[in-house]
Amino acid sequence: MITIKNPHSLRAALKNRPGDIKKISASPRYKSLLDRKEKNDPWCEVLLAAKSEKIPIQFEMIKKNDSDGRSETVTAQVLEKQPVSLEKLFQNIDPNKPSIYLALDCIQDPQNLGSIFRTASFFDIKGILMTEERSCSLTSTVYDVASGGVESISFAIETNLKQAIDAAKASHLWVLGTSEHAKDSLFKLTADRPWLLVLGNEEKGLRQLTQKSCDMMCTIPQKGEVSSLNVSVAAAISISHFSK
Repeated sequence: MITIKNPHSLRAALKNRPGDIKKISASPRYKSLLDRKEKNDPWCEVLLAAKSEKIPIQFEMIKKNDSDGRSETVTAQVLEKQPVSLEKLFQNIDPNKPSIYLALDCIQDPQNLGSIFRTASFFDIKGILMTEERSCSLTSTVYDVASGGVESISFAIETNLKQAIDAAKASHLWVLGTSEHAKDSLFKLTADRPWLLVLGNEEKGLRQLTQKSCDMMCTIPQKGEVSSLNVSVAAAISISHFSK
């Protein structure tokens, strides 16, 4: 069970899997707002949609967040979205039609993972392959940072990334690894085929075995003094490049 505190994330869950939303807690002030069908507050439209789905809404004072002293206005208890099989993730790939998939090699920061899901949803990528070990799980933070992105993207979680990459190749995907140490520029490549873009750990990048599994490696060329990018920023730049 996860706790959602972002109205966009809850709206996406309502659209895609309302049966998985088990309980919503809202501050008492929302009771009168909902009775008037007030829509100026970002939560009201979501709560009205939840009522129409007959999802229980409990009006109560929600405990303060110890870190900043603020109280949340609405929280929702939602079952975690389930991953799909590798076969389903990579099904029906046309080798002659451009498409983008992501593979994440040990991403550990939930803020980064949530941002990657949000960007992936914005650009309508086809799926995300994640590793199980030494990786961040899909926590409540991931769902909220993704702002609904988790709900619209299929994902698989695998223990052996090399075997999963081999399955991607067998499904007509070309595997492109990313590294600040690579020689070839990302911007010399085009969306001329189905790509699996592989992004590495925040500190260590791609593991050596993962790099050897890639068809090619690329880098985002450095222009200024800072030598590296946050992985979620690198993901956004790379996905945007192939989505032109």
